[in-house]
Amino acid sequence: MTLRDNSRTSAYFLRIAVIAAAVLVVAVLWTAITALRPMPPRTVVMVTGPEGDAMYEFGKRYREILAAQGIDLQLVPTAGSLENLSRLRDPRSKAEVGFLQGGTTNRKDSPGLESLGTVSYEPLWFFHRGVFRGKGFKSLRGGKISIGPEGSGTRALALELLGRNGIDRRFAELLPLTPQVAAEKLLRNEIDAALMLTSWDSPAVQQLLADRNIELASFPRTNAYVALYPFLNKLTVPEGASDLAGNRPPADVALFAPKASLVVRRDLHPAIQYLLLDAADQIHSGPSIFQKAGQFPAPESIDLPLSNEARQFYKSGRPFLQRHLPFWLAVLFDRLLILIIPAIGLIYPLLRLMPAVYGYELRRRIFRLYRELLFLEHELEARGAGQGVGDLAAGLDELEDKANHLHLPLFYSNMMYTWRIHIALVRDRIRRRMAGPLE
Repeated sequence: MTLRDNSRTSAYFLRIAVIAAAVLVVAVLWTAITALRPMPPRTVVMVTGPEGDAMYEFGKRYREILAAQGIDLQLVPTAGSLENLSRLRDPRSKAEVGFLQGGTTNRKDSPGLESLGTVSYEPLWFFHRGVFRGKGFKSLRGGKISIGPEGSGTRALALELLGRNGIDRRFAELLPLTPQVAAEKLLRNEIDAALMLTSWDSPAVQQLLADRNIELASFPRTNAYVALYPFLNKLTVPEGASDLAGNRPPADVALFAPKASLVVRRDLHPAIQYLLLDAADQIHSGPSIFQKAGQFPAPESIDLPLSNEARQFYKSGRPFLQRHLPFWLAVLFDRLLILIIPAIGLIYPLLRLMPAVYGYELRRRIFRLYRELLFLEHELEARGAGQGVGDLAAGLDELEDKANHLHLPLFYSNMMYTWRIHIALVRDRIRRRMAGPLE
């Protein structure tokens, strides 16, 4: 292989290396861009419970908080926890977040759902007309009992507990009424009793507690129920808690209650999950009759596993950017960081390598002039005394012209000066050969 071939080979491999580096940078950046999380949706659908129910009222507060961050939280009233679960699991449904009571599902049956933690107790209230006081479930035979609408958590839990006590649909007329409708009918003496799964703050609960014709039943053997159903918790309504002056209720009342969890679809955008968690902290962290300040929201995975965002939130709060920047600006910076970090990881070493590559390319050009000069010098030596060297002189002129058009930094000027000295020496030899021997 000639010197000229070696020069071409070196240039070829250098260009291949530069092209490969450029392709690598583009590929990594493209991968980072395609891997970027999409921007959060501006509309999120939440399934709650019946209108007027505590969970629906909670939903309205979530909607106000998320609206301040530019997120439209659309509330969908439902019959209750079972319908919420059905909508959240349905891939055709737009529901992305909702409330579920404990004992409704599990991670095996709902692999596409995750929990953001528990947010409140949902006591099971048993209100009845005063004539049934102290006579237990048996005294309701043949009566009209509201146990919640189809799809509600109240109905599922009520049927389970009534069945444990040997009470089935033949025992009494079991009505599918919402808490508010059941409360109104019970106050008008149109039904005999109502079971409802809702919070202390529910308007239906407060209406019934205030009426002297309605009694709140204390569930017997609450410890047995809690032992049989681990998702239940024992609660007590203290005597006089509703009305101290009127002593309502007239005695301590034992209840049991599952905890309500805030549940999301696994693919809900992480930034929206953090907004929901922050809203939950604002809404549910205050004290009430059944909970201490700061007890909720809580990192409890009763039925479903906590999402990664929930675990991080309970460990260290909202992400740094969301704590110090407006929501959408924080999301934008988060996306840019995902792109910038791998870009810096690639570009920085390439930037450090570029001066060396540039220097190599400049030296390669000078060395190529040396190789061509050396080739002409070898040709001159190979020719006999009688052979012409005019073509070598023309080649030397062409090589010098090429050097004159080669723009180099001052740092490499000494190499060019040395080269010009060498080319002058070869030119002098050619001139002496062309002049012939001295007489």
